Amino acid sequence: MKAAGHAIRVANTRGREGVQRLAEEIGVTAADVHEAVKETEVIILAIPLPAMAKLPAELFKGVPRDVPIIDTSNYYPGLRDPQIQEIDGGMPESVWVSKELGRPVIKAFNNILAYSLAERGQPEGAPDRLAVAVAGDDANAKRIVMALVNETGFDPVDAGSLDESWRQQPSTPAYCCDYDVLMMRKGLAEAIKNGAPKKRDRMPELFAKLGPNPRHEEIVAMNRSLHSL
Repeated sequence: MKAAGHAIRVANTRGREGVQRLAEEIGVTAADVHEAVKETEVIILAIPLPAMAKLPAELFKGVPRDVPIIDTSNYYPGLRDPQIQEIDGGMPESVWVSKELGRPVIKAFNNILAYSLAERGQPEGAPDRLAVAVAGDDANAKRIVMALVNETGFDPVDAGSLDESWRQQPSTPAYCCDYDVLMMRKGLAEAIKNGAPKKRDRMPELFAKLGPNPRHEEIVAMNRSLHSL
C-alpha cells in the first residue's frame, strides 16, 4: 500500500512507542490508536477477532460514516481465540465484528496468507494474479476497498453482502488457497454454510503433520486438500 503512494499510520495497544520500531522497519508512521483513525480515508483492523471488543469505546466517534473499516480477522476457537457464542451459532464473523464496533465493516484481506500478501502481488492484468475476496453492504465502501486490493497487487472479487462473508471464512473453499479470480469465484460459490467449522477445527492436527516449519506451498496445498474444486 505504501508502494502505491498511500500515507500509512500503524498503531497497537502499546501506544506510539510500542509500535515505533515496526513503523521504522516498514517505513510508515507510528501512532496511538486514536491518532491512527483520525482524518483517514480507510481504516484496516488487523487484530485478533476477540480484541475487537477491547477497542476503546469511543474510538470511531469522530470517524465519518463513509470511511471504510476493513475487517481482516479470522476466528480460530480453541487454537487462538476463546469461544464466541454468536459465531458458534452461525453468525458470520464480520457481522459479529460490525455489531461489536457499532459500525459497518468490509471483510477483506482475510482469505490470503501473509506470505502471499507480502510476496505474490502482481501488476494488473498479469495472467497468474491472485485474487482477494471482498464482502460488505456499502457499495461505495466496497468500491474503495476493491480498488485498494487492486493497488496492492491482487484481483478483487466481489463476495456479496456482509451476511455472505461466511463464504470466505477459515477452511471454506476460497480460504487461503492462492486462487486466481475464476477459482476464487468458484470457491465462494461452492461454500456450504456451516460446513467449514469442522474442517477448521482440524487445523492443529493438520499443521502438526506438516512439521514445525512448513513451507508456504505446503500450507496452500493443505488448504486446497480440504475441498475438491
